[in-house]
Amino acid sequence: MSQTLTITAEQVLASAERIREDIVRDRRTLHAAPEVGIDLPNTVACVKKRLLEMGYQPRELAGGVVAEITGTETGRCLLLRADMDALRVTEQTGLDFASANGCMHACGHDMHAAMLLGAAKLLREYQGELNGTVKLVFQPDEEGFTGAKAMLSAGVLKDPAPQAGFALHVNSGTPSGLVLCGRGTFMAGCTLFRITVNGVGCHGAMPEKGVDPLNIASHIYLSLQEIISREIGAKTPAVVTIGRMTGGEAPNIIPQTAVLEGTIRSFDRDLSAQIFTRIGEIAQCTAQAFRGTAVTEEIVSAPPLRNDAALTNRMADLAGALFGEKLVYRLDEGGMGSEDFASYTYDLPCAYLLIGAGTKQENPAFGEPMHNERVVFNEDILPRGAALHTWCALNWLADKGNA
Repeated sequence: MSQTLTITAEQVLASAERIREDIVRDRRTLHAAPEVGIDLPNTVACVKKRLLEMGYQPRELAGGVVAEITGTETGRCLLLRADMDALRVTEQTGLDFASANGCMHACGHDMHAAMLLGAAKLLREYQGELNGTVKLVFQPDEEGFTGAKAMLSAGVLKDPAPQAGFALHVNSGTPSGLVLCGRGTFMAGCTLFRITVNGVGCHGAMPEKGVDPLNIASHIYLSLQEIISREIGAKTPAVVTIGRMTGGEAPNIIPQTAVLEGTIRSFDRDLSAQIFTRIGEIAQCTAQAFRGTAVTEEIVSAPPLRNDAALTNRMADLAGALFGEKLVYRLDEGGMGSEDFASYTYDLPCAYLLIGAGTKQENPAFGEPMHNERVVFNEDILPRGAALHTWCALNWLADKGNA
């Protein structure tokens, strides 16, 4: 049995537009003072202050912020999540509110937090329509893949326990307001790894006296490329990338150690584990061939993100009711990017949607790649994201509240 809402999608969207200035102000406040990692004291303080102003009772949890709002108590609960952390990128957008502290919200997490704060305000307005509880979760360190796991370990899925989860992520290069709804495994899992190569340091004029870890690291790098091309089926998506190679401090000294760091991405946790094992074997055997040693370790990881098909279809329907079906795109294939909201998707049904944040055809300032120092997101989508959070929560609770 479902509860009938007395409000319409048009009313919710109009309400979101009325608080546009508040949402934009929150976004710009967060954007101008980004923080990185699990410890976000100023960001947390800002979010808590805004929630307190709206009448919530926010609490800190594992570096993040959690607050609830209940209409009719039914025992049903939906989790809405936004991330809050930034990247160690020096911003070059030229915006009036650009960051000047060497960090940047180059992945749009300031947009996400502002959208969820907007939804918090709208849910207060429509609290009488809530057939259950909405749990608002503002999470740290998505980029480092520790934030979701930390909040899960700290009990974010308890007291009250949500039965489903929902999250939004802006997507630069996608037309503004277009909602991408991926069913099934929508994003790849990612394992960050480190290979430490140990040799014997010596004078550059006498390489025979030492064991060159840079030479070993170079051979390891080349050998790792064969895992994907020769050990994984051509129809199985997987990527191994080495993004960092370091070693040595002077041009005339062969160093003692060299380090390679990289990522494994795939849609299958078992496959990622298999690739990691092979990386360790290749690194160790290659190092031994050149009289050195190598140790491979996992730094951190996020599993593949699994969207619940039924829930995702429902949220896509609700997005269509808000924005029109032409602005909703359903797909069954995901990309190789990764997102630590994935950890929630193994504990409860979840829907993680992308919302377009602008293309260069709309505005030359838009459309730069995510994580780029010049990426600019279209702020016109902020009220739309807040409305989508709100409309999805109201309807999911109305659908399920009496089930």
